[in-house]
Amino acid sequence: MARFTLNGKSTQVDVEPATPLLWVLREQVGLTGTKYGCGVAQCGACTVHIDGKPVRSCVTPVSEVEGKKITTIEGLAKNGALNRVQKAWLEHDVPQCGYCQSGMIMAATALLSAKPNPTDADIDAAITNICRCGTFQQVREAIHAAAKAKA
Repeated sequence: MARFTLNGKSTQVDVEPATPLLWVLREQVGLTGTKYGCGVAQCGACTVHIDGKPVRSCVTPVSEVEGKKITTIEGLAKNGALNRVQKAWLEHDVPQCGYCQSGMIMAATALLSAKPNPTDADIDAAITNICRCGTFQQVREAIHAAAKAKA
């Protein structure tokens, strides 16, 4: 039995300890916003926050999140209001196919928590997610806009 806080709610699941967090979120809990991309922590589609830090959930065994706070894309909006990164994403037309976007938004949100006014170099270093549609320029613009919007 794994116990953790998921998007502010106490959660427990009965799975094997080695089960990747991604599959627990999608299959056991039913939160499908976190996507499977590569399965080897390279693409970032599966990015979630664990205790506020961006983590690739496809390679994180559920045993590593015992007692921790997990936030998924579904947990970013508060009281029905999008957070500043989600708003900037829409305002800057970042999504194309949209598949990688939940992971990108989670990575960008974590970046802005760590560095409220990131430089382009900071963004390039922190956002290692892959977007096959090539929206990296819009991603950078949206992150700068979200930084100016403040929390």
